[in-house]
Amino acid sequence: MIKFFLMVNKQGQTRLSRYYEHVEINKRTMLEAEVIKSCLSRSKDECSFVEYKDFKLVYRQYAALFIVVGIDQTENEMAVYELIHNFVEVLDKYFSRVSELDVSFLIS
Repeated sequence: MIKFFLMVNKQGQTRLSRYYEHVEINKRTMLEAEVIKSCLSRSKDECSFVEYKDFKLVYRQYAALFIVVGIDQTENEMAVYELIHNFVEVLDKYFSRVSELDVSFLIS
């Protein structure tokens, strides 16, 4: 099951966040900071799956955007990895080259 979905820029600023389980606001901030730090600090040669506390992180980088999905231990990492790619393809078709600015318009 997906726990959360984040879109983050290279500077570590959250551009879009969606939680599928209740998480208090102050805990969200701490969670996002730790998740972003653990994903952005990894090199391109490392795996895009990270064990984090009681769940897994699956992430992909597209230009200046990182998409991070938090899942539980029973979820298939490769399926989520492909879900991220399909999501970006849909955004790319809709916006004709998705960018960080386009994501800002999604939020509005």
